[in-house]
Amino acid sequence: MHDPRVIQKDAYALILEAIDSHVYKPGDRLVESELAERFGVSRTPIREALQRLETQSLLARDGRSLIVASLDHTQLSELYVVRGELEGLAARLAARHAAPEEIRVLRNMLEEDKKLVGDPLALSRANRRFHKQIHLASHNRFLVRQLDLVHRSMALLATTSLAAEGRGAETLDEHAEIVAAIEAGDGDAAYRALRDHISEAFVTRLKLDAQAVEAAE
Repeated sequence: MHDPRVIQKDAYALILEAIDSHVYKPGDRLVESELAERFGVSRTPIREALQRLETQSLLARDGRSLIVASLDHTQLSELYVVRGELEGLAARLAARHAAPEEIRVLRNMLEEDKKLVGDPLALSRANRRFHKQIHLASHNRFLVRQLDLVHRSMALLATTSLAAEGRGAETLDEHAEIVAAIEAGDGDAAYRALRDHISEAFVTRLKLDAQAVEAAE
């Protein structure tokens, strides 16, 4: 007999993954019956998962319907400020606490990700794995938990900044600088490198948004 708690967790994870991979984009309506059929899960855990996502502000109300939330300019700015500080702290702590094996994993990621520069979506997934590895290397469970929440909100961005021309290669150069600082045990340099990396991503995001607005006019 299935444990309903496991089913509920699976329903939540499945919907979250669908939002994160842009199967459902900001403004898309989520319907219980359609989600239940899509994921092969009964409507009760789907309903509970939707309620949980709404309380986390990943879904919003549009009349009686639930839609994938979107971020306005102010929310986007707030998100990147918090992300920059928390990611920088994770890098600082990783420089102190990362095991040699964890640094080796980061090095391997740098090499593997070079093959993905021409594929923004694949590089975006690899980018999340890279950042998650730094979070874990901080060896601070409370920080990891907060960064998980921040990265869930990042799923509400309709596009990846890595789609901008030249941004993929720049990102990998910035990643290499972060890893070098962590490997050297230089917490201050690691903090600055990762915070600057997030700042560059934010600048690219703002440029993409401005271009989208211009194209729509």
